[in-house]
Amino acid sequence: MNFDAIRCYDKEEIPAVLERLSNEKSFVNLLGTVYPLLPKEVLKQRLKSFDNADDFQRIMVYPFLQYIEANLTKGVKLMGVDRIDKNRSYLYVSNHRDILLDSALFCGKLMEHDMDTVEIAIGDNLLVFPWIEDLVRMNKSFIVRRSPGAKQMLESSKLLSAYMAHAVNEKKHSVWIAQREGRAKDSDDRTQESLLKMFNMGGEGTFAENLAALHICPLSISYEYDPCDYLKAKEFQQKRDNPDYKKSPQDDLLNMKIGVMGYKGRVVYRMAGEISEEIMKLGEEITNRNELVAAIASLIDKQIHTNYEIYKINKIAYDMLNESTKFSKSYSLLEKLDFEKYIEIQINKIDLIDKDVDFLKIKILEMYANPLINSLKTVESRS
Repeated sequence: MNFDAIRCYDKEEIPAVLERLSNEKSFVNLLGTVYPLLPKEVLKQRLKSFDNADDFQRIMVYPFLQYIEANLTKGVKLMGVDRIDKNRSYLYVSNHRDILLDSALFCGKLMEHDMDTVEIAIGDNLLVFPWIEDLVRMNKSFIVRRSPGAKQMLESSKLLSAYMAHAVNEKKHSVWIAQREGRAKDSDDRTQESLLKMFNMGGEGTFAENLAALHICPLSISYEYDPCDYLKAKEFQQKRDNPDYKKSPQDDLLNMKIGVMGYKGRVVYRMAGEISEEIMKLGEEITNRNELVAAIASLIDKQIHTNYEIYKINKIAYDMLNESTKFSKSYSLLEKLDFEKYIEIQINKIDLIDKDVDFLKIKILEMYANPLINSLKTVESRS
């Protein structure tokens, strides 16, 4: 199949792409905010000096990720590397919190573990300007066409599925994709069954065989604080008050900016390990296809939920949401007061005319409580 419309750029294409980017005023201005001490002409020349994505990521992107970790987090950790084979390619399926950083910080940690960075699935709704597509495809991203139209949807899904299988099994490149389209605004992470059906389109075996061939590895992402929590809560009220409400491209840009430059506290990525054997076992046990799809989605969900990092604020949010004292021994009164003040500050940032403070507070509490709630359910299901 011809993947030219969606694939990340090949090495020989990169010099021309960087030439275009160096002449793109908006991008050069953005780069100037990332590297404020370097004159723009120097930045342009440095851009044009790269001829491959790996060097660009290591020399230009990684230092910025280090800056984010040092200044906007309390540390970023990658756990579970011992559960995978560093020489094998995987399809990492993860929960989705931040538009840009979920995959970017993951790539930074892979570099630190002497592993290749992943190819990243990115929705075309985020390609607000033409130069953004150049930037992400040069930076090992491939494009997910979100709304190609009903007639084109099937062909688009087949192409995407075939490309991912090609990347993992022929190019030997690992791939990262979110478990659902868009972020789970309430942090209740569930794998979209349509995503698994799309994975299946790229193979010629049974449903289980096709998914097992992708070497799926669930990945859990846990941010202590979500800097976009108030923007997500605002969107919940906007959709409640107007069911037809849809975010604008400017809203996406604001979410990207706040997500990158906001404070995140501790950040933990935890790999569950490959689940191909479990998928094949389910394929042998379940003959009904819809039931099999649901069972594999549930398997991925349980792996992600089990591997969350649970922070004190998740326990505080749980108790506040449920008006309980279940976890009160895990945190102090001062820590609870600090979190209550944090929520108040975040709600004060929301600029709605008919602001429903009680509703917004519940939505933010749900965001922080749901990872713990789902983690508890996985423990209960095993006992």
